Amino acid sequence: MLDGKIKNLNFKEASSELEKIVKELENPNITLEKSTELFERGVELSKICYDKLEHTRGKITMLSKELEGLTEKPFVLPNSSDIE
Repeated sequence: MLDGKIKNLNFKEASSELEKIVKELENPNITLEKSTELFERGVELSKICYDKLEHTRGKITMLSKELEGLTEKPFVLPNSSDIE
């Protein structure tokens, strides 16, 4: 479960902490309990990173669609039959 403190991390903070956890988990002398604790924290951090990336992807998609409407399109006169 994500606590309030971790939810307030920005992407850079969460990914940086996740990198530190990965390095700690690579230590062959780490206890099982500590590795489990770090793994759980890493899962929480990866969820934060994923959610922030998905939010950003959604913003970019929305902005890209808005830009499509702003591109220049050639003006084509409608047929007289199209105008009523």
